[in-house]
Amino acid sequence: MTDRIQGGRMAGSGTRVGLGLVLALGLLAGCGGGTTRLEPGALEGLSAVEIFQQGEKRLADDQPDDAALYFGEIERLYPYSEWAKRGLIMQAFAYHKDRDYPNSRASAQRYLDFYPADEDAAYAQYLLALSYYDQIDDVGRDQGLTFQALQALRGVIEGYPESEYAGQAKLKFDLAFDHLAGKEMEIGRYYLKRGHYAAAARRFRVVVEEFQTTTHTPEALHRLVEAYLSLGLTAEAQTAGAILGYNYRGTDWYQDSYALLTGEGLEARETGDNWLAAIYRQMVRGEWI
Repeated sequence: MTDRIQGGRMAGSGTRVGLGLVLALGLLAGCGGGTTRLEPGALEGLSAVEIFQQGEKRLADDQPDDAALYFGEIERLYPYSEWAKRGLIMQAFAYHKDRDYPNSRASAQRYLDFYPADEDAAYAQYLLALSYYDQIDDVGRDQGLTFQALQALRGVIEGYPESEYAGQAKLKFDLAFDHLAGKEMEIGRYYLKRGHYAAAARRFRVVVEEFQTTTHTPEALHRLVEAYLSLGLTAEAQTAGAILGYNYRGTDWYQDSYALLTGEGLEARETGDNWLAAIYRQMVRGEWI
């Protein structure tokens, strides 16, 4: 997943430096060209401002790997200076633009460690979250990245609720949460297709219980109807259909479940004493969904 980075206001002197330029660069993308190898001492005759400008120029030329090198040299040559601080956040962005996520994350984390109260700390936390989030591109990938993205996005939402990045983090949090539910659905469908109904039902149950606010809930309820009917657990199948009808009556999933149940001489209603019946009773009292 890619994201449009919005530049934050740099601290000091009230001017917009660096990130204002980044805003104009648009979508995060990789770049061509190899990294510049600086000779030892090559930049020692330049001021921090001049090195920063060299980094900006390379960003503008779509050479983020080179830009990250220049921004990092400011921190080495002018440690603890205002320009070192500016260079560090820009280095985190440059690495991210180059899709070098580990180094982007390391620079962003270092910024948070050194400048936790700075006005660009929210941006650093957001970049750290994106270093995980932007690697979530399909449900087949390792879900550890998704969990880490959720944790880091929560850091933006809870740690910087008034920042301009909180709203973007909330949207991405919801998408990442939906992504986890999608993984459960993918595995559940796999088991269902191969006749492993109990294993499939366990996956769909996770979606209904833990991811009930996601877009996958209606299908998960329908798949539970399918799985439980195949297992001969008619009470569970009927109750799953009842929950589906209560919340998603206008969906195709409900119509499909209704057809399955009526085809077996059953109706969609809460019955029995099972986990779905407990959810249904809570739902009727307005405590669920």
